[in-house]
Amino acid sequence: MTHGMRTDTHSPHLGGDRDWRDTATRYALVPLRLFLGITFIYAGLDKLTDSAFMKDSGAGSIGDMMRGVRDSSALPALVDMALENPVAFGYAIALGELAVGIGTLLGLLTRLAALGGALISLSLWLTVSWAADPYYYGNDLPYLLAWTPLLLAGAPLLSVDAALRARRRQRTGEYR
Repeated sequence: MTHGMRTDTHSPHLGGDRDWRDTATRYALVPLRLFLGITFIYAGLDKLTDSAFMKDSGAGSIGDMMRGVRDSSALPALVDMALENPVAFGYAIALGELAVGIGTLLGLLTRLAALGGALISLSLWLTVSWAADPYYYGNDLPYLLAWTPLLLAGAPLLSVDAALRARRRQRTGEYR
């Protein structure tokens, strides 16, 4: 039995012959960035503009929500820490979501924004949606996993990060 040997030594990316699949591969993270960025901006603004949410107690408040999930969360100590000042915690989450969303949408410090998004999603999964049964009914776990590609790859295209990287390369005379 004979095995064929590849004679081409580079991918189409290096040779310049790009088809639609190569282009789609290069831009694959852009829809994810748009979705996560817009969603986190919306979530942050929704919290900041909801007068009932940013209260210690009452229907729809951050305080009542945290008290309601305390005993069913994976980390009750984390909930207890948030309950020391639920309004400040609510503002921290909302402002964190805004910063993560803006950074992701613009592609500015994308890996850092993705880390922030993953940490917010992880904390919400371990507290608020931990008791979801079956587990896949809780939406914070898929968000946590959705941040992973951006954490690993950043925003190589259509981003402030890419523009800054290109500018640095141009100044140093570096190509590619």
